[in-house]
Amino acid sequence: MTAEQPKKETAEIKEEAKEETLAITSVLTAPEEPGEEMVKAPPTHLESWNPKTDLGMKVKRGEIRSISEILDNGKKIMEPQIVDALMPNAETDLLLMGQAKGKFGGGQRRAFKQTQKKTMEGNKPKFSTCAIIGNKNGIIGAGFGKAKETIPAREKAITNSKLNIIKIRRGCGSWECGCKTPHSIPFAVEAKSGSVIIRIMPAPKGQGLCIQKECKKILALAGIRDVYSKTYGKTKTRTNLVLACMAALRQLMAVKMKPQEVEATGMIEGETGEIRNDK
Repeated sequence: MTAEQPKKETAEIKEEAKEETLAITSVLTAPEEPGEEMVKAPPTHLESWNPKTDLGMKVKRGEIRSISEILDNGKKIMEPQIVDALMPNAETDLLLMGQAKGKFGGGQRRAFKQTQKKTMEGNKPKFSTCAIIGNKNGIIGAGFGKAKETIPAREKAITNSKLNIIKIRRGCGSWECGCKTPHSIPFAVEAKSGSVIIRIMPAPKGQGLCIQKECKKILALAGIRDVYSKTYGKTKTRTNLVLACMAALRQLMAVKMKPQEVEATGMIEGETGEIRNDK
């Protein structure tokens, strides 16, 4: 028996194993009958979901299949599972709202903002954070959460962000570009929260998001790629800055647009792109 024979045997065994795995995957992925497609199983955490609202029951039965139907009709989302079912590809992120303490790590930004209450028993700390959710296609939401520990605060923030989602408009309102593609915003918007005033302006394609880092995360998850911005006031207060940014995005839906303006800017709304001026 030569040394080459064991090598040949192992190579044959590997080839047989590959053929078996390919056969198994083809059986699992192939439709049962010609012309039929395999239906993906729902997420495991939604199988045990027992809706408590009429809107949730319609989503569970499949009567409502897109998040735009809910937002266009002005219905209020009371269950976060509705967003999980209609936006399975949504992404979440935490904003750096807090600041690290300590001799060597002080000054660095953190996702959790810590506060303390002085009592007779001692200090009682609490943690607050802000989460955002978006599908990078015109849907965005932000929410705040506060708890005695970091994990419950994060879960509260993510849940509140799902309950506060909004639809925005995108387009090309920059006179330098005029490409009529939804890479920026159709017109400039301005909003205020506390002492913070933020103004977001359309930018030409390729300019990028010229805005504060935390607001950049919000615009990126909303599907906006190019903007200019200007801020006033105490912008180090991240809470007011985030609230002002979300209020500015809401202004995009509050303005009525003429058909010629919609065509000139290439404006679209949310996922479907249909423009509604009946607000």
